[in-house]
Amino acid sequence: MEIELNGYYTMILATLVLLLGRFLVVKVRFLSDFNIPEPVAGGLVAGVIVFLLNVFFGLTFKFQTQLQTAFMLMFFSSIGLSADFTRLRAGGKPLAVFLMVVAVFIVVQNTVGVGLAAALGLDPLIGLVTGSITLTGGHGTAGAWGPVLESKYGITGATTLGIATATFGLVAGGLIGGPVAKHLIKRIGHSKLAPPTRQTEVEAVAAAQSLYSTRHTEAGDEPDAAMFDKPDEIRLITASSTIETLALFAACMAFAGVMTTVAKGTVFELPTFVWALGGGVVIRNVLTHFFNFDMFDRAIDVFGNASLSLFLAMALLSLRLWELTDLALPVMVILFAQVGVMMLYAAFVTFKVMGSDYDSAVLAAGHCGFGMGATPTAIANMQAITDRYGASYKAFLIVPMVGAFFVDLVNAAVLQFFTQLPFLQ
Repeated sequence: MEIELNGYYTMILATLVLLLGRFLVVKVRFLSDFNIPEPVAGGLVAGVIVFLLNVFFGLTFKFQTQLQTAFMLMFFSSIGLSADFTRLRAGGKPLAVFLMVVAVFIVVQNTVGVGLAAALGLDPLIGLVTGSITLTGGHGTAGAWGPVLESKYGITGATTLGIATATFGLVAGGLIGGPVAKHLIKRIGHSKLAPPTRQTEVEAVAAAQSLYSTRHTEAGDEPDAAMFDKPDEIRLITASSTIETLALFAACMAFAGVMTTVAKGTVFELPTFVWALGGGVVIRNVLTHFFNFDMFDRAIDVFGNASLSLFLAMALLSLRLWELTDLALPVMVILFAQVGVMMLYAAFVTFKVMGSDYDSAVLAAGHCGFGMGATPTAIANMQAITDRYGASYKAFLIVPMVGAFFVDLVNAAVLQFFTQLPFLQ
């Protein structure tokens, strides 16, 4: 028997899932230690309940998706609206080099996923789900690509698989970053480490806070207001600023809708959420650099974070765990292989290309964090290392900028390239 719930009741259940997730993250230390997002914590419990109702009573649920789609587009719009390319210049050459290292790894990650999926007799597109869609992209990208793969490419259970894989990646990224960095630090020897000063530590933390976006924590953190605005220029989120920010989101979503229709059937055909992200990038940089518009980053982040939480909660309510039974073993083989590839790449590519010094070791730990999980996992990895061995201003400057602003843009481009390959059609 199928029970259909309209958008009103879907919204109510989504908020209850978020409240449950917040309770679980506070009460269960494992969830907080590994930065498991509140929507994921609550949503997985809800998914298990739906699974049990299906097994024992034959019940299935159908949720209205209009609001879920709208929140998804708002989230990706917020990514684009936050991508100010002057930050690339501010980060200098090391940031550009690190971004290239990350871009190459995304290609490697997808190549490994697709290759192993084909070797194990799975649809090669499942390799993208167990590649950068979920591991580099996280839960937001997994939830967005899932319906596309299901409807356009016929991959049954892509959304459910994506959410499960992204959760695995968060835990794995938090587990491997520390050991990789410690091994590298031992390799270069303690004599090469300059003793940090208290001022350096303060600067490193300040740099991370000023560049780090709550939207990419995917965990509903509540940072200080000064994290987004200059301390002497804090702006309140008022009714006027809310309308202004919503107008920016509306422009991105309208652009996405128009371009999806115009590009349909052409070589420029892209998922709607990619157009929303691209529209945000264009609007952000045109308004900022040509019209000197004072973009309210804090409001964008708040709306983006709330949209992501509601989108994930609704997506997780729709999980159909019974569709993954036959995929469990081969998918775990691919995921453990991805863990090994991430560790090797961080140790032999990220570390060496970035200079083979202490900062590079901390960067390698950060890369393990968002290469398998998300930016907060990267920050947690680096904090664990710097608490023991000393501050790394360079790592805390570069990783939040790449993880929070630019990796999603690169990932979207790489995924679009892979989905256009003839053997994946």
